[in-house]
Amino acid sequence: MNETNEIIDQSALAESVANGVKYQFLDFFLVKPLDPVKVKKEFSKPVTTGTPAKDANGVEAQDFENVETEVKEVDSDYRRGIVIKCPLYYNEQSADTVIRHINVGDTVIFRDAAGLRFDLLKDSRLLRQYDILGIEK
Repeated sequence: MNETNEIIDQSALAESVANGVKYQFLDFFLVKPLDPVKVKKEFSKPVTTGTPAKDANGVEAQDFENVETEVKEVDSDYRRGIVIKCPLYYNEQSADTVIRHINVGDTVIFRDAAGLRFDLLKDSRLLRQYDILGIEK
């Protein structure tokens, strides 16, 4: 399945889930996080030069002169998610300062630690507008 079809299918699913949520949120977007994004990161670790040797005080110490770099695939610090519900006042005409382009079904990106866990809808989060870093269009 290509990326475009995946987003369309999730938008339809988001609309059906949104209709089942009986809450209207005042300041928060209800977002369903997607699977974590994997990234490759370099990790450096010291490499020992041999066996521990005692110093003048009798303390055993090991010398680490070289550093070895290892590349591992880990979870990103950022997550993607599907917007399930928008705040109550987000799309009101009187709110001139609000950017009105996040809609139910949009795929957004946010820090993995952002927002509040919302346990009334399994694996969902409540994010403020400033927690949303970008929109995938």
